[in-house]
Amino acid sequence: MAEKISLKSVLFNPLSENNPVVVQVLGICSVLAVTAKLEPAIVMGLSVIAVLAFSNVIISLIRNTIPTSIRIIVQLVVVAGLVVIVDQLLKAYAYDVSKQLSVFIGLIITNCILMGRLEAFAMANKPWPSFLDGIGNGLGYTIILVIVAFFRELLGSGTLLGYQVVPDSFYEAGYVNNGLMILPPMALIVVACIIWFQRSRNKDLQEP
Repeated sequence: MAEKISLKSVLFNPLSENNPVVVQVLGICSVLAVTAKLEPAIVMGLSVIAVLAFSNVIISLIRNTIPTSIRIIVQLVVVAGLVVIVDQLLKAYAYDVSKQLSVFIGLIITNCILMGRLEAFAMANKPWPSFLDGIGNGLGYTIILVIVAFFRELLGSGTLLGYQVVPDSFYEAGYVNNGLMILPPMALIVVACIIWFQRSRNKDLQEP
């Protein structure tokens, strides 16, 4: 029973109580860079989930054979290999989104969430818990990406997933899209609002 509770917390804690973005404040750079539109944010999130989950499993499987002195190099090689696979799949099946994400798919290699989970969890745990940890932290990251992108695209462009959702009658009545929302600083402000909301609801996260 204890194992089930442990696995449940490994999977679900990163979604809220220990979210890698709004609690641990990791992976902020990509949150600022790819959230002007909802579609690339979703694809980026799914890419990070895949890379994080499978790199966690691979490192967990070989953790006892990795010399301590080169463990970071091995982790980088594993992540880089998976990122190349994801990048090629996107270019083959979602080329337009791949162009929008540009270099940011490649920069998953340097995402501190990945390196942090590999070093702190996968190096010390079995493959299945490591896989769940990767899925949980990837989902936690993706949730924040989607929330930020939702508000930035809706308020900045009047669209969601490229489809217009603000009626033409609003524009005819004088409504104007907020151009500031598609600028990177607004992503930081939206993330700050999410952090404030998260910490206001969770007393354990509030500083004395």
